[in-house]
Amino acid sequence: MSTKYDIVSIGSVVYDIFLQGKSFVEVDGQEFTTGKGICIGLGSKVDVENIYHKTGGSALNTAITFSRFGLRTALIASIGTDESSSVIEQRIQQENIATEFLRRDSQRSTATSILVHSQSGERSILAYRGASLYLEMSFEEINAMLQQTAWVYITHIPEQSHDVFEYILKTAPEYNVKIALNPGSTQLKQGQNLVPLLKDVSVLFVNQEEASMLTGVEYSQEKQVFEKLDQWIEGVVVMTKGKDGVVVSDGKTQYSSAVLPDPPQGFVDRTGAGDAFGSGFTTALAQGQSIEDAIQLGSANATGVITQWGANQGLLSSATEKEKYGILQVSKTTL
Repeated sequence: MSTKYDIVSIGSVVYDIFLQGKSFVEVDGQEFTTGKGICIGLGSKVDVENIYHKTGGSALNTAITFSRFGLRTALIASIGTDESSSVIEQRIQQENIATEFLRRDSQRSTATSILVHSQSGERSILAYRGASLYLEMSFEEINAMLQQTAWVYITHIPEQSHDVFEYILKTAPEYNVKIALNPGSTQLKQGQNLVPLLKDVSVLFVNQEEASMLTGVEYSQEKQVFEKLDQWIEGVVVMTKGKDGVVVSDGKTQYSSAVLPDPPQGFVDRTGAGDAFGSGFTTALAQGQSIEDAIQLGSANATGVITQWGANQGLLSSATEKEKYGILQVSKTTL
């Protein structure tokens, strides 16, 4: 039976402000979580060389890819009714994404991030979550949504909306809806409580650290990590490894690839690269392409995004661009 949508992307929509300035100084200090901080003089007025106002958020970033590649796309996210929400709605409409499930919260402001970049290219993010914390959908509304789509792509859903996350994962298989899942910190903190929900996931995206957290296996023990993940998940497991590439398993064959070379113009900002890879990969599978094609498309999409300011500005525009930044060699190993 034909559905209204090919895919519904679920997560956050954010108004992003990028700041770049010579006065943002990197300092070492144990008081910082990462051991380093970006500092400015207290009580001073600091000049900023560049400022960029962009749209972002995992639901929007991924939905743009889906729509550009011809998938009928809707998103589920929550925004406020403030000025930035108008900018976001305009972008959603420009990208031909349906707003049927977009929630508008009159009590909370639209989620906003301020991304502060130092001279070296490192960044810190000041995040106001606002309306994005609350995906206020009833189970009846979720059922109605699942009746209308072939896929759902789920990114980080905050603790305040955990019941929505759990209900979708449990209920989507009843409607033969395929699930692509890129879990956030809230989901990963569930630990073993998350595992029973993963069985019917069609595609799971994790990075090395997340895979280790989920399985309890040191990520350097790659074989053991995948043995557990393949046991838990009937679908495809994708583990990204940063500059070391990606490993994918469908339980029968393992695929591995390096990353594409840095684009000739260099990279500007890595915000949104994970969303770009995941949405490109899922697009290929949703269109019946191979895992090798999915790795190529995801990698090219991620490379495109880092060439421009903003989490979705450099996304590919069509399938003809999937070899724009080079062709990956994907190796295969039978399990």
